[in-house]
Amino acid sequence: MRWQGQKLESDAPDALPGLAKISNLIRSVQTPEFAGVTFHEVAAKSALNRVGPGSAVPFAWTINPYRGCSHACVYCFARPSHRYLDLDAGTDFDSQVIVKVNVAEALRRDLARPTWNREHVALGTNTDPYQRAEGKYRLMPGIITALAEARTPFSILTKGTLIRRDLPLLVEASQSVEVQLAMSIAIFDDELQTTMEPGTPTTAARLATVSAAADAGFDVAVFMMPILPFLTDTAEHLDDALARIQKAGATQVSYAGLHLRPGVKEWYAAWLHRHRPDLVPTYRALYGDGAYAPKHYRRRLADTIKPLIAAHGLTKAPEDPGTGSATTRAEARDLDGEWRTKADPARHPAQQLQPALF
Repeated sequence: MRWQGQKLESDAPDALPGLAKISNLIRSVQTPEFAGVTFHEVAAKSALNRVGPGSAVPFAWTINPYRGCSHACVYCFARPSHRYLDLDAGTDFDSQVIVKVNVAEALRRDLARPTWNREHVALGTNTDPYQRAEGKYRLMPGIITALAEARTPFSILTKGTLIRRDLPLLVEASQSVEVQLAMSIAIFDDELQTTMEPGTPTTAARLATVSAAADAGFDVAVFMMPILPFLTDTAEHLDDALARIQKAGATQVSYAGLHLRPGVKEWYAAWLHRHRPDLVPTYRALYGDGAYAPKHYRRRLADTIKPLIAAHGLTKAPEDPGTGSATTRAEARDLDGEWRTKADPARHPAQQLQPALF
């Protein structure tokens, strides 16, 4: 991947070739309260997704009631997952949301199989289960109830404050199974958060949700992921963030530097050119043709943040089930329940981004 001539897929909004091939597509819906977003309702054959071999994540199973995410985070590591549907990793990921409307029923069938061993199940590892669409479709209560009744431990990672609606149900579930909750908060600068995460609740609202979950009796972790080079990585920014996290009642913190895999890199590049062109040469030098910042940067970040975590009485969470570097190594399952290990780049029309960063 080169720093010049980088391309970004851009299909016409009504050209959804991947969806046209899906036999279990029920209907596509647009509603006034979700302007610019199309929901494609599908009937899933299965709810549980097995994590592919070689993954570093500490769990074997995930549930993704939605694919695509209206949070529209510029840096989201899950963007390339839309390519499995012949949708692009940019605008389509933000605006073409797949909804598995029968996910609770499919999950109950999965959990009833004699071979199910009640292994830990993670939610929020790809796209957010509490994105805005959950207010319309209310899929999570059925998922939580099914997991609890099947005595299956689970964790939820979200940026969505809508999880507060389900706290009583989560408390009830925690009486019979282990329930882990984590809130993702990457940016503690309101102006920056608005431009990079335009569809997310405010940082203050997410911190208030951490407090609500802590008051309900949960040990809540906050995922400071990703930390953005030269945007959110100063000692001052991190110190303020950790102080607010501790005050909100969280007990653990996970962090990771920005990971820019193909599909994310192009979208992030476009944001930099629009909002911070002064940082383009710096990012070019830092990331080159790779997806990870170099070791010297990651070492400097660790040397900065680890003492601050300790100073605020927090602990570093031992697991980070929502990082891009971990979950992107998991194979993707398509909507018909079949495994795919690769996307064919030739199936994705591309349009030159001007100006191009990479």
